[in-house]
Amino acid sequence: MGKPLMIQEEDERRIESLKRRLGIQSKVGVLRAGIDLLEREAERRERIRRWKRAAALVAPTSREVNAEFQAHSRLRRI
Repeated sequence: MGKPLMIQEEDERRIESLKRRLGIQSKVGVLRAGIDLLEREAERRERIRRWKRAAALVAPTSREVNAEFQAHSRLRRI
């Protein structure tokens, strides 16, 4: 059984507007579309957080490797 929601008048207008603009058949469809977008945004933020953590973990090693390569750079010999 569904759970009833109390929707404010302003939210009701916004949902109806989105329904017309997006061509969605029902209010629930509009809400589901919004939830889908929020889930994608949450996943994106989590992915970015993991990338930042991984980059921080490998940064010291990357710095060492870059320093080794720079010592033998042909650009410095020119």
